[in-house]
Amino acid sequence: MTANIFNAQPGDFAETVLMPGDSLRAKYIAEKYMSGAGQITDVRNMLGFTGAYKGKKISVIAHDTGIPSASVYCAELIIEYGVKRIIRVGNCGTVAASVKLGDIVIALGASTDSGVNRVRFNGFDFAALADYELLENVVTAARMKGVRFHVANIFSSDLFYPPPGSEMWDIMERLNIPVVEMDVAGIYGVAAEYGAKAVALCTVTDEVRAPKGLSAEERRTSLDPMIEVALEGAFHAG
Repeated sequence: MTANIFNAQPGDFAETVLMPGDSLRAKYIAEKYMSGAGQITDVRNMLGFTGAYKGKKISVIAHDTGIPSASVYCAELIIEYGVKRIIRVGNCGTVAASVKLGDIVIALGASTDSGVNRVRFNGFDFAALADYELLENVVTAARMKGVRFHVANIFSSDLFYPPPGSEMWDIMERLNIPVVEMDVAGIYGVAAEYGAKAVALCTVTDEVRAPKGLSAEERRTSLDPMIEVALEGAFHAG
């Protein structure tokens, strides 16, 4: 059973897809970084584009917010359109003093409070991990670009606002999990289940303990280095 969340035709999506959460960010990536980009889908106003980056075919499509939504979009891309590589480009909040606003975090693995990967793994704990080749490639791209980045286990939460009095931030910091977001554990699980490769990059836009974060304009411009790292890393994958 498929959800029919795309009105793209077979072959419209490239084998490599960048996935932000925000549809307008997908449009921004297509317009700024891709040559010959054309819109290929617009169901539920989730805009998707295919074009080229340095002569190589690539697509970008948003997946909205949260593990359920991201999982549906990723599964259909892989199953129905033959996508082989998914690179999540998003934002996150930091709980660690060593991880600053504007830093890039590359997700080696993703812990979660969601039950989706336990369902996937017959009730046991599933280690939701990035594909090593893609991970290595984006790390290399980040080093070459000279940006400040971290490779870490991250936390994918179903709750944007944790319950009052929650000790989760302290537990995360004690276990060396520096940032929280809402999607990656689901994406890594889907990729593993259906035989695709995935890696996620997140720009730190919030300090969750403060709370303190980047302004709307700072958020818009601060994500460019992460997008550029993702694009460069995508095409060392062969």
